[in-house]
Amino acid sequence: MKTRPSSLYLTVALTSVLAAIAVGCSDRADTTGMPPPSTTIGTEIDDSVVTSSVKSALLADPEIKSFDLKVETRKGEVLLSGFVDNLVQLERASATARAVSGVKSIQNNVSLKGASTTIGNKVDDTVVTAKVKAALINDTSIKSLDIAVVTRKGEVQLSGFVNNQGQIDRAIEVTRAVEGVGGVINEMSIKK
Repeated sequence: MKTRPSSLYLTVALTSVLAAIAVGCSDRADTTGMPPPSTTIGTEIDDSVVTSSVKSALLADPEIKSFDLKVETRKGEVLLSGFVDNLVQLERASATARAVSGVKSIQNNVSLKGASTTIGNKVDDTVVTAKVKAALINDTSIKSLDIAVVTRKGEVQLSGFVNNQGQIDRAIEVTRAVEGVGGVINEMSIKK
């Protein structure tokens, strides 16, 4: 039986993607020597689909300013973080995410913005966010790719699913040491 070239390319591409995911999933041990709870490649893919679907649903809702929200998923549990203008947006974000297929539960860690920001604040916050991300990446005891960083008027919100309390504590410590950080909001959760 002869294989069509397009089928061969598709097979090679799919195999490459699955191999990359498998390598990423196998590189999950932390520096405390305790292995993280296991997830399968299927769970990782399902969580990616749920995350994308929730982000799409939030973007489609004109009442929610979803560019200020972060969405992360772990075994069907959706973690919402970031900032919104009012309680209506906060509640609507939860309801919108809950309606997405594959969502088992919602952890809404979204904060209210408070006063409006200036262009200068936004630029400063972007710089602070970049500095915090760089500091987290440089610390090998932290799985920094599991942590989302959002800054508003110098206040940094850390969210995501990490392996243990030690990583949470270290991420907060590293973040507080970054120049320009006025405060840290911890919205990180330990992986189940």
